[in-house]
Amino acid sequence: MSKSLISIHDFSKEEILHILSVAAGMEKNKSQKILEGKVVACLFFEPSTRTRLSFETAANRLGARVIGFSDIKNTSITKGETLKDTIKMVSNYVDLIVMRHPLEGAARYASEVCDIPVVNAGDGANQHPSQTLLDLYTILETQGRLDNVTINMVGDLKYGRTVHSLLQAMSHFDPKFIFTAPQELRMPEEYRTFLSEMNIPFTETASLQEHLDDCDILYMTRVQQERFSDPMEYEKVKNVYRLEASMLSGVRDNMKILHPLPRVDEIAADVDDTKYAYFYKQAENGMYVRMAIISYLLGLK
Repeated sequence: MSKSLISIHDFSKEEILHILSVAAGMEKNKSQKILEGKVVACLFFEPSTRTRLSFETAANRLGARVIGFSDIKNTSITKGETLKDTIKMVSNYVDLIVMRHPLEGAARYASEVCDIPVVNAGDGANQHPSQTLLDLYTILETQGRLDNVTINMVGDLKYGRTVHSLLQAMSHFDPKFIFTAPQELRMPEEYRTFLSEMNIPFTETASLQEHLDDCDILYMTRVQQERFSDPMEYEKVKNVYRLEASMLSGVRDNMKILHPLPRVDEIAADVDDTKYAYFYKQAENGMYVRMAIISYLLGLK
């Protein structure tokens, strides 16, 4: 069975550091045709801009061909084809599958029913490991280290798969966490228990202002409408936080603002022009990290 990347736990600390090192090489040389003759399938059962396009660009820059879909309306799924049959059929045509799916566990299931590597590009509110690796790459790039970094995670900590994955990955590097969320969107119990068992300190607050000056990384997230079954619950919390440039006067000089994007209203446009905004470069880093992931899983780096 080929190695897949479904959860950030699928990579050891050593493998994580290896991917970051390979990604740095990819950033220096953006076109390396090491995957000529390979075909990568991008199967997106749920909308995506950055993740899909950066995976497709990564495969293209490595010399691979890309097939797939970004809208299930044009597939046999609309006729009732099962996920198992879709994956087994596609796996006959390609060397690696990149998959986003709204159901938690779908990517793990896909990796179990086929013999080629599967990369989880997001499964519901569960995991988004390639985003986590690009976040780590960006933290290392901006802070010069991964160890002893204080990260303030803001917004949707209940349904936000990016914060769940990042929290677990950073557990290798002696972090400190601040969780800024309303009660309805606080970090789930399982992740708080995980940190407590690892003796990793964390603070919880509902106030965005309270800990802005105490962190190296301010990790903003949007409140995800698509994860709410009750529209009234979403309306109650959708605009709970808004970061504005005027709020940054006392922050640490090295502090950088990250966001997995897309943003809605949680970061004001005037923040973009500050030296702290780093989310566009963070998105660019996704391409280099995904080049590293694809080439590693195909045994070429």
